[in-house]
Amino acid sequence: MKAFTYERAKTPAEAAAAAARTKGAKFIAGGTNLLDLMKLEIETPAHLVDVNALGLDRIEATDEGGLRIGALVRNTDLASEPRVRRDYAVLSRALLAGASGQLRNRATTAGNLLQRTRCPYFYDTNQSCNKRQPGSGCAALDGFSRHHAIVGTSDACIATHPSDMAVAMRALDASVETVQADGTVRTIPLPDLYRPPGKAPHVETTLSPGELVTAVTLPRPIGGKHIYRKVRDRASYAFALVSVAAVVQRDGTGRVALGGVAHKPWRLEAAEAGLPRGAKAVATDLLEGARTTHHNAFKVPLVERTLAAVLVDAGAKA
Repeated sequence: MKAFTYERAKTPAEAAAAAARTKGAKFIAGGTNLLDLMKLEIETPAHLVDVNALGLDRIEATDEGGLRIGALVRNTDLASEPRVRRDYAVLSRALLAGASGQLRNRATTAGNLLQRTRCPYFYDTNQSCNKRQPGSGCAALDGFSRHHAIVGTSDACIATHPSDMAVAMRALDASVETVQADGTVRTIPLPDLYRPPGKAPHVETTLSPGELVTAVTLPRPIGGKHIYRKVRDRASYAFALVSVAAVVQRDGTGRVALGGVAHKPWRLEAAEAGLPRGAKAVATDLLEGARTTHHNAFKVPLVERTLAAVLVDAGAKA
């Protein structure tokens, strides 16, 4: 691990200003992803800004009838929150599918959304990876790509976003609140937080230098059957090959977001019009233009079958 300096921020605006002031600075909260990457010298921040004392660890009702989830709310606390379990059950189920209890006790809401890919070529510093070293190439394109993306990809990167929580939040129409280095605040719809890989996959979000996520907001609950189904190579503590977060109403309409197939939680609202017609119609629209490899072509039928199982569970047409 390379040497770095460290400070504890007292306010969100102070944290954002401190991170923007020092080139290569990073925020640290739970550290469940960042510290591992620092040990491997994949992340080499010159300065760490500790944000754990900022009071961003509360879950509060909004005036619109939704929930405001502080950026520092731990995954365990969010999954067990009574209002989340009752009104946003797909989120609770996704969190419980995401990691071990020890990790959930440390991992934060913002950190979960902003965690970096688990692509093995990203983690292997002997391999080329445009996310880790821009312009070096993408070893996954000609390598073992079983876990890699099939939609939203580019010639520079086919890595997936690893978060389970983000998939559920996308299905729930979540937005992200931030504070920038000059103290201004803004709200970003979750799909607009993530940048497509394009030619610069190392630039993963639309956050500006020093911009700090302070909360995630959920709109008022919409009811329906909440289901999170995760297909993985082993029964626990594995990242999704394919996952489906769904909220399905009694008439068969609803919302669907996919994990394990793209650089971000993958949802196309236009595709959801096909839900009453069944899984095949929705899967076809969601995966239109999919670019597969020899190793991950199985994800196309797997999405359809997983979605069909979800619709059966919801009592809708599969």
